[in-house]
Amino acid sequence: MDNSSSQDGLQGNAAYSALLQEIREGRLSPGDRLRETDLATRFSVSRTPVREAIRQLEADGLVTHLPRVGATVRRLDYSEVMELYEMRVVLECTAARMAARAASDVEIAELGAISDALSQSGAGTEASRLNRQFHLALLNAAKNRFLTKSMLSLQKAMLILGRTTLADAERYENALAEHQAILDALVTRDGDAAEAAMRAHIIAGQRARIRALRVDFDDPNTL
Repeated sequence: MDNSSSQDGLQGNAAYSALLQEIREGRLSPGDRLRETDLATRFSVSRTPVREAIRQLEADGLVTHLPRVGATVRRLDYSEVMELYEMRVVLECTAARMAARAASDVEIAELGAISDALSQSGAGTEASRLNRQFHLALLNAAKNRFLTKSMLSLQKAMLILGRTTLADAERYENALAEHQAILDALVTRDGDAAEAAMRAHIIAGQRARIRALRVDFDDPNTL
């Protein structure tokens, strides 16, 4: 591989990471166009690594090509959103049960610290970031590599659910209480309670997401 190809590869990886971050933080939303020229200018690279990054995102299922539009951040349809939450229930409830058995006291304390930070963040993007951190820390505490691999794959699809439901003050307050119920179950090493608390948390998130989708469908600017 020559130096220019190697450099393009490195820049392509950086562009891919940058695009993932923008999708994760909501700066790029479902339906947004990905213009190679604009992105190349923004990331200070040539169009070649940007094009490769877009191809990677398409392989991940995060980007699609629309006729007369080009590459866009993919928008999940209603059935896909429901299927995604169904799998979240299966995987994250299993993770909560396993974590109740396998998590160390240090890991549980770290989950408590993340939850405390979440309670201080207020509704919005920082709450969304801390919520992801909480769920990832719980997944790591479950100590099952195959479960982790499955969940990390699912989390990429979760990036294109749309704007966070934790921007809503009521949902944010309810999520705090739901996290506390999960933590209480972990502290007492109660696998049944941890699974039940996680199930309630994911289903509550699903209901909030359905409400958000209903608003989007009523907004002609999202179509």
